[in-house]
Amino acid sequence: MSFQFDKGPSLRYLGLPKDYAPSPETNPIPFLLLYLPQLPPNLLLHFSYITTPKQRTVIIPIRNRRLQYVSKYPPELRFENARNMWPSMWQGRTERGGIQEGKDEKAWANIGFLEGRKQHVGKLGTLLAEYEEEREAERLRELRRNRQPPNEFVPEEDTYSEDEDAPNSDSTLETEAELRAAFERLIRERFIYGLLDNIDYDKVDWDESLDIEERDEEERWFDEEE
Repeated sequence: MSFQFDKGPSLRYLGLPKDYAPSPETNPIPFLLLYLPQLPPNLLLHFSYITTPKQRTVIIPIRNRRLQYVSKYPPELRFENARNMWPSMWQGRTERGGIQEGKDEKAWANIGFLEGRKQHVGKLGTLLAEYEEEREAERLRELRRNRQPPNEFVPEEDTYSEDEDAPNSDSTLETEAELRAAFERLIRERFIYGLLDNIDYDKVDWDESLDIEERDEEERWFDEEE
C-alpha cells in the first residue's frame, strides 16, 4: 500500500493557503528549505515518504544535524558494525577472507578431502591456502586501483547521480590501522551525504536537538574536504 502524502497538516500548521507554492506535496525539498525549522517532528516524519536521504542533503540544517550526529561516534557507524553492514566498502581483510579462508581450505584438504588420507593431502592443503591468500591480496590491490578521486559537494538537488560516492581520500593506504580509519571516515561521509542504505536517517534528520548555533561549523567541515 503506497503512502498518500497529505499537504494539509503542514500548510495549516504554518498558516499557509492550500494553493501555496512551493507545494509540500509536489516540491517537498524547496518547501523544507523554507520551513524545516518551523515544522514539528511529527509532521516532518511524513516527508520521509516522499523524499530520500540523498535529496535532503541539500538542506543545510539537515547536513548540520548529521554532522553533529556522526561527531558523537554512534555505535552503528563504528568499525565493527559498519564493516558488517556495508562489507563492500571495506578494503581490508575480513574474518572470512584471505588468511582465514586459506586456513579453512587447508583444513578441508587435511580432514575432508579423501577422508584425510595422508598421501599428497598436506601439500594440497598448503597450496589451497596460498591460492586463497593470493586471491585476497589481488582483491585488495584491485580495490586500491579503483579508488575514486574526491568529489566536491555542490548544494543542488540534482547534482548527484545514483553511482556517485561521497568524497574520500585517494592516498595510498597500506596498514590495517590506516584502512580502518579511512573506512570509518568514508562511512561517516556517506552518512552525511545520504548515501548509506539500511540505516535510520529519520531519527537524525528530524531531530531538532541536534541543531547547532554556529552554522559555519558544517561549512568548515566541507571546506576541509576540498
